[in-house]
Amino acid sequence: MTQQLPPINTTSLPETTAVLNRHKYSSLFASDHRDFLLSPTGAQIKISDLEDKTVGIYFSANWYPQCQSFTKLLIQVYNQIQAKKESKFEIIFVSSDEDLNAFNDFYQSYMPWLAIPFSDLETKKALNKRFDVDGIPCLIILQPDDDNDVNLLHDGVELIYRYGVDVYPFTNERLDELLRIQKEKDEHQTLLNLLTNHDRDFVLAHSGSKEISVSSLIGKTTGLYFSAQWCLPGHKFTPKLISIYHKIKQNITRQELTEEQEDFEIIYVSSDHNELEFNSSISVMPWLALPFGDSTIKNLTKYFDIRGIPSLVILGPNGKTVTKNGRSLINLYEEEAYPFTEARVGVLEKQMDEDAKNLPSVKLHSGHRHELMLVSQGNGGGPFICCDCDEQGSGWAYQCLDCGYEVHTKCVRPVVSASSG
Repeated sequence: MTQQLPPINTTSLPETTAVLNRHKYSSLFASDHRDFLLSPTGAQIKISDLEDKTVGIYFSANWYPQCQSFTKLLIQVYNQIQAKKESKFEIIFVSSDEDLNAFNDFYQSYMPWLAIPFSDLETKKALNKRFDVDGIPCLIILQPDDDNDVNLLHDGVELIYRYGVDVYPFTNERLDELLRIQKEKDEHQTLLNLLTNHDRDFVLAHSGSKEISVSSLIGKTTGLYFSAQWCLPGHKFTPKLISIYHKIKQNITRQELTEEQEDFEIIYVSSDHNELEFNSSISVMPWLALPFGDSTIKNLTKYFDIRGIPSLVILGPNGKTVTKNGRSLINLYEEEAYPFTEARVGVLEKQMDEDAKNLPSVKLHSGHRHELMLVSQGNGGGPFICCDCDEQGSGWAYQCLDCGYEVHTKCVRPVVSASSG
C-alpha cells in the first residue's frame, strides 16, 4: 500500500524562492561581520533587500580610462532602468581602486548604486575568483531565480554597449529577441535607412558647401568615419586616411570603366563638441559628412557598437556592412585593402605570409633597446597596438620577448651606428 503525498502548498513557493534568493546573494556579498552593502551616501543597505532583483556585479576602478568611459554609459542605462515601472534591478560595485580616497572619489562622486565596502578585501577577492574576472570593466549579471547560475551573463559590458537600456531584464528570452531584431535590421540595411531620416535625405560635400543626395551613393563602397577634432589618435589617423582615400580614388579612375565599376566614398560621422570643431574637422577632409549634431550620428554609433574613435566602418555597394575594422585594414594594407571584403583580405593575408618568409627572424629597431623577434598570430603573436605608430595591428609583427614591445614589420627602423669620425 502506497502512502499519498500531501498536496503541494503553492502559496508557500514565493516565500521559498525569496529565502533562496536571500541565501544566494548573502553568500556572495556578505561576510562574517557584515550583512549590508554601502550606498553612495554611506548608508548601510541590507543585502536581503536584493531578493527578487536582477543584480549586476560591476568590477571597475577609477584609474583605468575605459572604466571611466563605460561607467558614464552604465549610469545612464541604470537610471533609465530604475525609471521603468516595477523595475527590479541593482548594481553592486566591486572596486579595484588603489586606495580609499580613490574609491570614494570614484564611487561617491559618480555611482548611484550599491558597493562592497572598500576595506572588505576578502569578499572582493572571492568575487573576482568566483566569476573568473580577468579584466576591467567587467559586468556580471545574475538572475534572482537562477540558483545554479545557468543564466549568468559574463558579457554585461558588451551587452550594455550594444543594446543600452533595451537589454533589460537581461533574460535569455530578451537576448534572443534582440538578436532577432538585429538580424532583421541587418537584412534590411541600406544606405538610405542608415544615413537618412524624415528631415534629411542628403549629406554634406567637402567643407559643408553643398548637399549631396544619399541616393547618389548607392552602388559605391562607402566608409563611415567616426572621429572628432579633439581625438588625438584621430589627428594621426586622419592624414593617413586622406592619403589612402586619394590613392584608392586614383586607382579606380585608372581602371577601365565598365557597368560594374565601383566607386569609393567616405562620410564623416562627427563626435565633435561644437560646430566650430566640426567645421575645423571637415575643412581638411576631402570627403562627405553628416551634418553636425544630426540625430543619425547617435543612431549609427549605437548600431555599429562604436566604443572608441577613430573608427572606420565599411559598407558595400548594396549598403550591407562589409567590416567594422576598416581602420585596422587601412593600417595593415593601406590602399591595397580596397574594397575591404573577406575575399580581398584573404588574398592580402596570403601575400603577407609569403612576404614574411623573406623577413629576418630577429631585428634591431632604433626605437627599442632589445632584439625583436618575428611573430605571427599562430606563433606567439596576435592583435596588438603598434608601439611605434600607435595603430592597430595583427598578423606578422616584431615583438620583444622580454618586455612585450611590439611593432608592425613596416614600422621597424634600422639602428644607425654612431660615426667613428
